[in-house]
Amino acid sequence: MVMFCNRLNKTTLISAVKRTCGLPCALTLSNLSPLLFSTDTLSEVEQMVGNSDKHITRVLFCGPYFAASHQYTKEYLQKYPFIQVDDVPFAVVPDVISNYNICIVKNMQLTSNIISRATQMKLIMQFGVGLEGVDIDAATKYGIKVARIPGDATGNAASCAEMAIYLMLGLLRKQNEMQISIKQKRLGEPAGETLLGKTVFIMGFGNIGIDLAKRLRPFGVKIIATKRSWALHSEGSLQSDGFLIENGTNDNLVDEKGSHEDIYKFAGVSDIVVCCLSMNKETAGIVNKSFISSMKKGSLLVNIARGGLLDYDAVVHHLESGHLGGLGIDVAWTEPFDPDDPILKFNNVIISPHVAGVTEHSYRFMSKVVGDVALQLHSGNPLTGIEIVN
Repeated sequence: MVMFCNRLNKTTLISAVKRTCGLPCALTLSNLSPLLFSTDTLSEVEQMVGNSDKHITRVLFCGPYFAASHQYTKEYLQKYPFIQVDDVPFAVVPDVISNYNICIVKNMQLTSNIISRATQMKLIMQFGVGLEGVDIDAATKYGIKVARIPGDATGNAASCAEMAIYLMLGLLRKQNEMQISIKQKRLGEPAGETLLGKTVFIMGFGNIGIDLAKRLRPFGVKIIATKRSWALHSEGSLQSDGFLIENGTNDNLVDEKGSHEDIYKFAGVSDIVVCCLSMNKETAGIVNKSFISSMKKGSLLVNIARGGLLDYDAVVHHLESGHLGGLGIDVAWTEPFDPDDPILKFNNVIISPHVAGVTEHSYRFMSKVVGDVALQLHSGNPLTGIEIVN
């Protein structure tokens, strides 16, 4: 296994490897990368390098997934040699987390045990919004701040909203059946449906829900939404994305508003249900057998939030019975998604690999936020562009 460090001092790294591995003096950085080291050897090298420079701020990205996150962050910080960015395999994180000052959790579960090892950690943050994988109480106990990157300013919410519409249109126009028609050289099939005239239920009217409603308006749909609190929007009448919000609120985007207690009623009158909820103890498995049974027969279910919001068995049951007209998900119960999962046998199921927020626009912006936070932490300045939750 090889760990690639971003900006380690070349001379220090080579010397450490030579001493640890007994390698010849002719070793250079150009022929170092193909070597495979054991975890023990790698740890010794890291310790030597870590001890050689006390003025490096180290950023840890957990796991290989969502690769653009660490790639773009490294690019943004390439002119700052005192910031080191590493992407580390999940299995190695517990053994090396003590060497880092900032942790970008991505889809790793940061338990209390792992956090207790983060002796130099100042900040745990998500490359996005969801923090359900972080034991926030444990981080607080050990004096570590936990933060997310608000999606309204970064373009993440807009990107997710666009993906929701993509999935809706794919289901309405029968994307999978179109591919069958192409393979069978058939024209004019299948007959699809339009968004025009449909009732769309946005379950969870946060930043993604708001951006989704803005973009759905031109399609001629009725928008209903639920939210725990319908407080006035705090910003001015003209949003940063150019959408006009009357009287400083988002009320004009929604034809009918409801609270959490109204989700069954709203599901019963909707053609499409879109899950935009945060994942927590209260919302886990909220789209269960009772909820889907309350939906109109033949209606569509779209999820661009978190896979755990949906009860897998309930979804499969209602697809098999025909009650559920289609399923479009960007997030799954287990990730990466099993390509042999029997749910893929249905032609009215569309699955994408958790890419709703993965766009050049949003990822470049969030990489800048992470990079700026690393620079601010290094220089002792206040952290900006993030929302600290503890």
